[in-house]
Amino acid sequence: MTTRTLGLPANLYDYLLAISLREPEVLTQLRQQTAQLPVGRMQIAPEQGQFMALLVQLIGAKKTLEVGVFTGYSSLIVALALPADGKVVACDISAEFTSIAQLYWQQAQVAHKIDLHLAPALETLDKLLAAGEAETFDFAFIDADKSNYDNYYERSLQLIRPGGLIAIDNVLWSGRVADPQVQDNRTKKIRAFNEKLFQDQRISLSLVPIGDGLTLARKK
Repeated sequence: MTTRTLGLPANLYDYLLAISLREPEVLTQLRQQTAQLPVGRMQIAPEQGQFMALLVQLIGAKKTLEVGVFTGYSSLIVALALPADGKVVACDISAEFTSIAQLYWQQAQVAHKIDLHLAPALETLDKLLAAGEAETFDFAFIDADKSNYDNYYERSLQLIRPGGLIAIDNVLWSGRVADPQVQDNRTKKIRAFNEKLFQDQRISLSLVPIGDGLTLARKK
C-alpha cells in the first residue's frame, strides 16, 4: 500500500503533481486528514484518483461500484466526475472510517450520489445480483481485503455491462509480488490473481504502474 506512485524519485514525483494534479480543496483536505491516521497508507494516491476520474468520464459512466471505501477519497473523486444523475454504490464494513467519508461527501455536495452499504461486500454484491442488477454498472473499483479479490472481481464482472471497466488497486503490492523471497499469504493471493487476469479472455487488460499498481479490466 502506498499513497504515491511507486518508483519515482521525490523530485520527479513532485513535478508530476505540480504540472498535472487538479485536486479540489475538499479532496486535499480529506487526503490530509486521512494521512494523520495510523492506517493512512491505505489511501490511494491523488494522481491515481484523478486518473480514475478521467476514465469514468471517458467511458461516460453513470452507475459505478466501489468495493472498499476507507475514508472516501476514491468514491468522492468518482462522484465528482459523474453527471448529476450519476450513482456510486459503495461497499465497506467500517462505520468509523466511512463516517469520515460521509462528512466529506456532504461537504462536496455529492452525498446524494453515493449509496453506502455497511456490510461484508460479498453480501452486498450478491444482493445486487439477486435484485437483477447484472450488467447495469459502467465502472467498478476494487480496493478491499486482498484474500477476496478474486471473489470481488467475479461478482463485479457479472455486474459490469459489456464495455464496462473494472479497476483493481494494489496489484504491484509495493513491489513484493516481484520478490520470490516474499511468500506470505496476501502476496501469494495477489500474484495468483494477477496471473488469472492475464489469462482471462473475458476481458481486455492493462496493468498501469500508477499508485501501487492499478489493473484495468474491460469486459468484452
